[in-house]
Amino acid sequence: MSAIEPLCLLAGIKPKKFSKEKILLLEAEFFVRIYKKLEDELRQQYKNYFRLLKFTLHKEDTMLEQNFTRDFIQRMLSSGDYTLQGIAHYTNTPEDILHEIIAGRNPYPSAVFLRKLIELDRSIRRDFYRAIVKESLEEE
Repeated sequence: MSAIEPLCLLAGIKPKKFSKEKILLLEAEFFVRIYKKLEDELRQQYKNYFRLLKFTLHKEDTMLEQNFTRDFIQRMLSSGDYTLQGIAHYTNTPEDILHEIIAGRNPYPSAVFLRKLIELDRSIRRDFYRAIVKESLEEE
C-alpha cells in the first residue's frame, strides 16, 4: 500500500481511479493540509512566547517555518515512541544530518525527508492523523 492510500481511504477516495499525476497532486494536497494542522498545533505551543515578544504574524510564520522540522523531531523523541537511530533508519537519513536539524543548523531539510517523518509519526498516531484528514475535509 502506498503512503497516500490510507489517507485516500479515510477521505472516501478510491486512488485506483486516478492517474499517477492526479495521485501526486492529491498527495501534495494532503501533505499541505497535514503540515498546516501540525504548524497550527506548534503555533499554539508558542502562543505565549509570541505574545511576550510581540511577534507579528509574519515573524511567527518565519519562526515556525525555520523550527518546524526540529520541533517535530524533538516532540517525536520526547514521546518515547521513537529513537534518533530509528528515525534515521526509517527516513534513510544519516544521524549527523538529524543532529544538524535538531541543532538548528539545517532548518529546511528536503520535502521527501519531511514526508517520511510524517509517515513515521502517522504509523504511531493514527487517530490524530485520521482526525486531521476528517477535519480538513469538513472545512471544504
